[in-house]
Amino acid sequence: MSDPHRIETVEQLRERMGSASPVTPAKVESKLDDFARDFIARSPFLILSTADAEGRQDASPKGDAEGFVSVVDETTLLIPDRKGNKLLMGLENILQNPRVGLIFLVPGCEETLRVNGRAEITADPELLGALAARGQDALVAIRVTTDEVFFHCAKAFRRSALWKPETWTPHKVSFGEIFAKRLAREGDREVVQNIDAAIEQDYRENL
Repeated sequence: MSDPHRIETVEQLRERMGSASPVTPAKVESKLDDFARDFIARSPFLILSTADAEGRQDASPKGDAEGFVSVVDETTLLIPDRKGNKLLMGLENILQNPRVGLIFLVPGCEETLRVNGRAEITADPELLGALAARGQDALVAIRVTTDEVFFHCAKAFRRSALWKPETWTPHKVSFGEIFAKRLAREGDREVVQNIDAAIEQDYRENL
């Protein structure tokens, strides 16, 4: 069923949402200034957005000790990639389409840093060694050349109360339950427990 209220043009969108303040575009830079560099140095977590050649998208979390992303110069970042699930969706996307988007977070800070640019993958041993953590070199590094760099305001974090522990509802994802259901073994506690235990062991031993 078609949506009679579907917005299909920029004019319709702007009529509904309004126009940005004349000063807002001025916050968008192409380079990493001192404020952006300081934020990245404090950030232990980012979201990497990629798309393949056909535009199919993926968003992947990346995290380590604060400052794990290296700022090479005013237009270049290096993001280490370490052991994971080996699906490699984001990395394969970069090989097809270098355009990426990043959102850097700092715990407790309601503003975020957004970086849009072009990425490539390197296996340069010297760089991977410089990005080592827990005694292990990075497996590869994602080199990002910046096109747009800007801070995003705090409204999303204030609306969500994301950094307010008193609003949190504890939740734990059980891969055991997920896979048991998909394997037609739903309710089999032994399968669930074995899978969850294997996941926890992998977390401990393969960061």
